[in-house]
Amino acid sequence: MKKPISLFFEKFSAKVTKATGKPLAFILACFIIIGWAITGPFFHYSDTWQLVINTGTTIITFLMVFVIQQSQNKDTLALQLKLNELIAATATASNRLVDVEDLTAAELETLKKFYIKLSELAKKEDNIHATHSVDEAKEIHLHKKRIAKK
Repeated sequence: MKKPISLFFEKFSAKVTKATGKPLAFILACFIIIGWAITGPFFHYSDTWQLVINTGTTIITFLMVFVIQQSQNKDTLALQLKLNELIAATATASNRLVDVEDLTAAELETLKKFYIKLSELAKKEDNIHATHSVDEAKEIHLHKKRIAKK
């Protein structure tokens, strides 16, 4: 069970991310900048005048990093779960890809090279509906090894 602080932050970050992603938030930010620029001559473009906008934007940016990261993590996890469901529900898909996000960067690069090769094979075929899978490639590889041993 999640702690109350985690639940609060999750709900808070979802609301803040949703609100700040709207055009009204952008327009409000523009008005704040315009208002700040207009007040420049009244404050003789002083160091304090500049410090106000610098401090304000730095604080907002710093806090937004955490809020956006929370939303990003949740969205990424939801997307991974949806893809995992599709992989698990598809008979011809390789179940080994269900936890692909836990692989190392080197392992992901190896897998990427493999899929690039599959893509190249598919391009060479006349049938655009022909598919290749990790499992199929393993079977073909084992078949080739058996032939080579003979």
